[in-house]
Amino acid sequence: DRYTKHTGQGPFGRHTRKSLAPSTLRQGFPAAGSSALRHRLDSLDLPYPQGPNHSPSSTLLASGREMASPSPLVDFPQHLLEEIFLRLPAAEDLARASAACVTFRRVVTDGSFLRRFRRLHPPPVLGFLCLGGFHPAQPPHTSAPAARALALAADFSFSFLPSRRRWAVQDIRDGRVLLVGKQNMMAEGPSISMFPELVVCDPLHRRYILLPPLPDGLVASVERQDDEFLGWSCEPSLIPLSDEEAALVEETTFRVIWSASCKTNMAVFVFSSTTGQWRATASQTWSDLVIDRQPLYFIRRHLVGGCVYWVLPMNNTDLLVLDTRTMEFSIADLPPGQWNRQDIAIVDAGEGRLGMLSTGYGNANGESYLCYTIRQNKGESFGEWQMEKISLGSWYRYRIVGGTEKYLILLRIETPKYLSLSPPIMEFCKLDVRTMQVERMCAESSGFSGSKVCLYADFP
Repeated sequence: DRYTKHTGQGPFGRHTRKSLAPSTLRQGFPAAGSSALRHRLDSLDLPYPQGPNHSPSSTLLASGREMASPSPLVDFPQHLLEEIFLRLPAAEDLARASAACVTFRRVVTDGSFLRRFRRLHPPPVLGFLCLGGFHPAQPPHTSAPAARALALAADFSFSFLPSRRRWAVQDIRDGRVLLVGKQNMMAEGPSISMFPELVVCDPLHRRYILLPPLPDGLVASVERQDDEFLGWSCEPSLIPLSDEEAALVEETTFRVIWSASCKTNMAVFVFSSTTGQWRATASQTWSDLVIDRQPLYFIRRHLVGGCVYWVLPMNNTDLLVLDTRTMEFSIADLPPGQWNRQDIAIVDAGEGRLGMLSTGYGNANGESYLCYTIRQNKGESFGEWQMEKISLGSWYRYRIVGGTEKYLILLRIETPKYLSLSPPIMEFCKLDVRTMQVERMCAESSGFSGSKVCLYADFP
């Protein structure tokens, strides 16, 4: 009826309006097996598609009989369905497939299948959080539509949290945000027991979990009589699960780590959502770790494959490493050379190898580049490093301001050829560690405060 009204022709040709009266359309279309429908279809002046003895009514009736008898469905084994679904290009395609039938949904929502899919299809990078709030990816970034929807749906002002504290963002992983309650930690002098409130929340669904305070007995278990607490050596972080750990735990599991630097060693506290409790461990003494001076702080921590890497501020060659699965400390070597330890990132280079990225700038053309160094000896703390320089173009300077073991956020600042009084536009770009592709996320013309930048990738 709609087709006839807009085109003047029916689906069977220009004579349809004459053959099917308006009263017929108002009263409803006759059933496929009725003699009235057979008479009207046979009266149409149409060519016969299958010979002179084949009428349109017999064609429609035959198709009606085919539709009435359901075609047999092939009963695919679950492992074949999984292999098919693993080859879907994006997570939204997987969501559409899960809506097709109960069988597909059962396969798609299986935890082991989802872990396989996420290993093959990295989560989308939707934006980042810093002191200025949430910054969604902007067009033409591929995640811009989802990022815009997230910005509208989520509460990144964290108004659903207890209002007795001012909360500061510390880390983001798997859509969960770790925040610390701001307070004057040094008001009564340094103490491990002076532990600020921590909360892990989901701003999309407005849910949160307040972490319990450190028990006094746990703190006493890592303190020594001759020890002296020097301060929290690094900000609290959400620990990424290794592939082996992820296969054994629920999707909602998370862990938080916080370290304290002492005069003789380092104390580390880890919270697990599975047990709802903290556990503690202490490193060997600084001298046993072949560190001649106790560090008051660490410049930056990096989390890769279930291990935490701390950059030592007074040592150009070593990293302090904690394996969170065994809670054992060790020392790993940095690649040879002088590095700006404020501008490096320890990343997952694939196949169990460790990689390090840093930025550089130089030569007459003002070319910027990435130094990508990969340890060739798989799984060993000491091994041969191989470095490659990757050009990022001219007349821009880059700096690493945040990221994870798979993605980094680069701050890109234009270096004009001529003197300009207008402030430069600062652009934030995403670097995919696997492909070394740089993609622009968003821009700010008002300047960047230099605050902590946390990458928001994947939904909770």
